[in-house]
Amino acid sequence: MRPSKRAPDELRKVTLERGVARYAEGSCLVTFGETRVLCTASLEERGPSWLRGSGKGWITAEYAMLPRATHERNRREVNAGKPSGRTQEIQRLIGRSLRAVVNLPAIGERQIVIDCDVLQADGGTRTASITGAWVALHECFTWMRGRSIISVDPMRDHVAAVSCGIHKGTPILDLDYAEDSAAETDANFVITGTGGIVEVQGTAEVTPFSEEEFLGLLRLAKSGVAQLVALQKQAVG
Repeated sequence: MRPSKRAPDELRKVTLERGVARYAEGSCLVTFGETRVLCTASLEERGPSWLRGSGKGWITAEYAMLPRATHERNRREVNAGKPSGRTQEIQRLIGRSLRAVVNLPAIGERQIVIDCDVLQADGGTRTASITGAWVALHECFTWMRGRSIISVDPMRDHVAAVSCGIHKGTPILDLDYAEDSAAETDANFVITGTGGIVEVQGTAEVTPFSEEEFLGLLRLAKSGVAQLVALQKQAVG
């Protein structure tokens, strides 16, 4: 039995609440169990200088964990002078995941900045961020179309993410912190609504995992992402 009493293939309770930030063009409060992340999408009329004249827009992301999102207070990274390596990795992952399902030329030479702020962390903050960020971005595009800033929907597909792992010899879906900190294998899967794989991050924490075990985790992840995509559709429907 898992610490959370869930079945091996069972997600934590997931909620996606959009329109929670009054001033942002798009926003979503996403919860995966006790993990809570506020995702906002902000439109900037100018894109990166290196894209000037290309006719193509850009989507980038910033990620941060609030000081008391964890058991002990963490120092704000702004006071350290630069983001940590972990933060930079997660920011880039969120940006890549969203760009994979967006028609960037349809945005025009504009940039959309996705901010993912972790209010409370209990494992899976990066996967929750990607899943909620898609809803915030969708809301931003709806806002832009409603004001005739763009004429077509740039969103080509859904994208969501979920963690899988091997805990006490059992493949499990959507690890919370208790499982993540003790798992023999830990992996994050970013998958589109049509089943395309955007990115896989997998690590053997104790012993190497086999190809068969990896494929079993992939099957779990696809099942989990299908459920998350269904929740995204409900949230924006």
